[in-house]
Amino acid sequence: MRWALIGASTIAHQYMIGAIRAERGEIVRVLSATPERAGQFAADHQIQQSGSDLGEALADPQVEAVYISTTNEKHLPQALAAVQAGKHVLCEKPLALTLDDAVAMVRAAEKSGLVFATNHHLRCSGSHRAVRGLITSGRIGRVLSLRLHHAVYLPPHLQGWRINSPGAGGGVIPDITVHGADVARFLLGEDPVTVVAQMASSGLGEGVEDSAMSVWSMPSGAMVMSHESFTHPFAGSGLEVHGTEGSIFARDIMTQNPIGSIELVTASGRETIAFDTHDLYQEGVRRFHAAVAGDGDPAATGVDGVKSLAVALAVRDAAARGVRVAVNYGDVR
Repeated sequence: MRWALIGASTIAHQYMIGAIRAERGEIVRVLSATPERAGQFAADHQIQQSGSDLGEALADPQVEAVYISTTNEKHLPQALAAVQAGKHVLCEKPLALTLDDAVAMVRAAEKSGLVFATNHHLRCSGSHRAVRGLITSGRIGRVLSLRLHHAVYLPPHLQGWRINSPGAGGGVIPDITVHGADVARFLLGEDPVTVVAQMASSGLGEGVEDSAMSVWSMPSGAMVMSHESFTHPFAGSGLEVHGTEGSIFARDIMTQNPIGSIELVTASGRETIAFDTHDLYQEGVRRFHAAVAGDGDPAATGVDGVKSLAVALAVRDAAARGVRVAVNYGDVR
């Protein structure tokens, strides 16, 4: 498959270019805000063509799919333009700034018969799949609660708009809470119903929140507690799933790399759980390529992206107003 990168981003540089090429994809173009930045990025990564004109990039008949990793407010027009041009789309999360915009992107792709996927990498990890396997196989009985801990320190080279630009979609909730929402949906197989939350600017945030805590109710009666932050340098990350017959303790698995540990605790004792250590992003690209070829769905569909955004929007609303908020998924099922 031949790709265009819409956005000369850090994630494209660190993860996605290698993942696409490892899955026998070819990157033929890169687009950035200025020709100079695009040209330098292209030279650094041996990409043939570069520029800042979206229309020109999408008119290229070589391009079959686009990977969008620009700032969040640009996703909607870029995705709609790509779909209009007949290109398959893999878009970074959050898909958009509003639920309506995210739904519009997904519906446009559906109408055109194109694959639209969300780059929720965590559901591609061996560790998360192992945790889900323990749950679905009944090893911990009925799930009572899930605790998600994704409080980290945002490195200086990633700060910028994420900590100071509400208009670009900055803030820890759109950046990280959407991941927690997708993880909860992936592990438990159900969608949050209501949320209560608090948020704060506790060190980095300049006009946006840099820390958030929330509790979500699930249709099964399970509760989810989620904690995200940009300001915790030594906290690590992880999750715990507690059931009637056991508990799962997973450390350092809320990450872009295939690391961490999983321990299952039951009446029989403690058991270390092995998991596959494949590259998360390569697995996501593999599933995307397969979906385009008519073999199943991408790892995270556009609907998955809409639903994770809906939860994040509800968390921010609940925190801002100090009330319990019902999650609005629109007409997406």
